Amino acid sequence: MSRLRTRPPVTLALPALLAVAFLLLPLVGILTHTRWGELGGHLGHPGVVTALKLSLLVSFWALGLSLVLGVPLAWLLARVEFRGKAFARSLVLLPMVLPPTVGGVALLLGFGRRGLLGPWLEDTFGVTLPFHTSGAVVAATFVAMPFLVISLEGALGGLKQSYEETAASLGASPVRVFFTVTMPMVAPGLIAGAALTWARALGEFGATITFAGNLPGTTQTLPLQVYLLLQDQPEAATSVSLLLLAIAMGVLIALRGRWNGMPVTARARGGGPEAPAPPAGAPAAAEEPPAPAPADDGRWALHAEVTGFNELTLDAGPGTTIAVVGENGAGKTTLLRALLGLTPRARAALRLGDTDVTALPPHRRQVAWVPQDGALFPHLNALANTAYGLRARGVGRAEARREAQLWLDRLGVGHLARRRPAQLSGGQAQRVALARALAARPRLLLLDEPLAALDQTTRAHVRHTLRRHLAGFGGVCLIVTHDPVEAVSLADRVLVLADGRTLQDAPPAEVTRHPRSPWVARMLGRNAWPGTASAEGLALVDGGRLVVAEPLPEGSQALAIIAPEAVSLHRERPGGSPRNVWPGTVREVTSAGSRLRVLVSSGEAPDLVAEITPEAAAELGVADGVRVWTSVKATEVTLVPL
Repeated sequence: MSRLRTRPPVTLALPALLAVAFLLLPLVGILTHTRWGELGGHLGHPGVVTALKLSLLVSFWALGLSLVLGVPLAWLLARVEFRGKAFARSLVLLPMVLPPTVGGVALLLGFGRRGLLGPWLEDTFGVTLPFHTSGAVVAATFVAMPFLVISLEGALGGLKQSYEETAASLGASPVRVFFTVTMPMVAPGLIAGAALTWARALGEFGATITFAGNLPGTTQTLPLQVYLLLQDQPEAATSVSLLLLAIAMGVLIALRGRWNGMPVTARARGGGPEAPAPPAGAPAAAEEPPAPAPADDGRWALHAEVTGFNELTLDAGPGTTIAVVGENGAGKTTLLRALLGLTPRARAALRLGDTDVTALPPHRRQVAWVPQDGALFPHLNALANTAYGLRARGVGRAEARREAQLWLDRLGVGHLARRRPAQLSGGQAQRVALARALAARPRLLLLDEPLAALDQTTRAHVRHTLRRHLAGFGGVCLIVTHDPVEAVSLADRVLVLADGRTLQDAPPAEVTRHPRSPWVARMLGRNAWPGTASAEGLALVDGGRLVVAEPLPEGSQALAIIAPEAVSLHRERPGGSPRNVWPGTVREVTSAGSRLRVLVSSGEAPDLVAEITPEAAAELGVADGVRVWTSVKATEVTLVPL
C-alpha cells in the first residue's frame, strides 16, 4: 500500500532544506573547482600513487584488526550482561566523539616509546609503533573500529535469541552456533559495519599524523598527502580530495542507508546451498567435540526436580506425552527453558534414562526444543535445517542429509527440501521444525505451542502428523498448549500449572471430568465457579449460592463445574424441578460448530455460558441485550475439591 503524501509544514521544511544545502555546498565546491583536464595527471603523480597504496594497506589492516577485536566485543555487548557494560560501551563510542588529535596524543601516551605499553613492546618484541606503518594501522583502528561494533551490536540486538537457543538444543556448541547461525544471520550488519570501518580508516588524518607522523612511503596516507598538497598545489589537493569523496560516496551508496544492518530474518531469501562456510580462520579446533551417543535401548524415562520460580517434580516413562497447560504467567515456558538449562529463573535437576544431565550445558543434554515460531534458520533451506542437529552431533554431511530427507518425507514435506523458510507456509514450516527436532535424536522433546500460529485446517493436519510420529518416540515429550483439543488428543497426561506449581497432573479424561482450575475448566468449555461448600451446596466466591445433588463436607473449598449444554435458557421464570434459577442479560452469542454459545451475565450469579441450537435461539429470540432466565439442575453440577 502506498504511503499517503502530505505537505510538510514550512517551519520544518525550510530548516531541513537549509541543512541539505549546508551539507551539499562543500561537495559542490570540490566538483566545481576540480580541474578535470588535469585530474589524471594529479592522481597519477608518484607521490599520490604511493600514498594511495599506503592508505589501502593501512585501511585493510585496520579493517582486519577491527574484525578480530570488534566482532567479539559487539557480541559481548549484545548478548552478555556484566558489570561495567555501560562503561565498556562508552569506551567504544569515545573515539567517535574525541578530537582526532587528542586521540593521537592518547595513543602516544599509551603505545609510544614513553607510554604505558610502548617500552614493553619495544624491549620484548622490538616493536615501535610511532612513526611506523604499524602505528598508522593502530591509529586507524582506534578511530574506525567503533563503526563496526555499533553496527554489529545493533544487528545482534535485532536477532531473536530463539534461533541461537534452538541451535544449542539441537546439539550445537556455542562456537558452532556463533559461526553457523549468529554470524550468517547478522551478515548485513557485519557487512555494513565493515564497509563503514574501512571507509573511516581510509580517511583517517588527525590521530595518524599525531601518533604515527607524516613520513612519505611509511605513514603518509592519502589524507595526509591532501594536507601537504593544499599548501603548495591546491589544484592537486582538490583532485585527490575528489578521489576520497568518490570512495566515501560509493561506500554509502552501496550500503543504501543500512547502517544498522538488519538480520537476515527481515527479508525473504531464495533457495540455496546447505550452509555458508565458516569465516576464514574460524577457530574450529576450539569447538567442543560433540557428545557421543551412549549405548541404550532407545527408551528414556524422565525424572526432573525443578526449583526456582517453578517448584515441581516430574516423572514420566518412555513414550509419554505430557500436555502442559495453565494461564499466562503460570510458568509453562519457564519449565521448558529450565529443562533446557536456558533460564536463571528456574533450575532443573534432570535425569534422562540412566544419565544425569543436570550439570551439562544445553547443547549436550540431548533435549530438543521447538519454539512457538519454529525458529527455522532463514539462511538455510529445509534440508539443511533438518540436518543441522545431526551435523552438530558429528554425523557426516552425506549421512546427515540422507537422514534429514527421510524425516522430511515422513512428515510430508520432502518435496520442499530445497526451499528456504520464507518460501514455506506456516504448516509446512512447523513440520520442518518438528522434523529437525526429531532428526536430532533427542531423549526429551519440548514443543512450545507448536500449532498456535496455524489455521484450523492446517492445525488439524499437523496435529494428526504429530500424533502419529509421537507414537513411536522413545523419549518423553512435553507440549505447551492452550488448545483443549491438542491437550486431549495428543497427550497421555495433562500437567496443569499455576504460579509455577503443579495444580493437577492426570490423564486427559480425568482433567476433562474434574478440572481443578477455573482456567482449565473454561479452556475445556465448561463453566467453573469457585466457592465454599455448605450444607446445601456451594457458597460462591462472587456471591450467590449454588444447590448441588452431592454436597462436599461443609467449609471445604471446591470448584463447581457446569457443562454449557446443561444450562437452560427461558424467556420467563421457569417452574418445575430446577433448583438453580437466575435472571440475566445476554451479553454475547458465538458459534461453536453446529450450536451457539450464549454468555449470560447476572447480578445474582457469576457469568454463565449456555449452549443451545440455532433453532432454540430463534424461538427464544436470543440476541445481545435480551433479558432471559437461566436454570441448572442440581444433578448437573459437579463439585471438585480444591
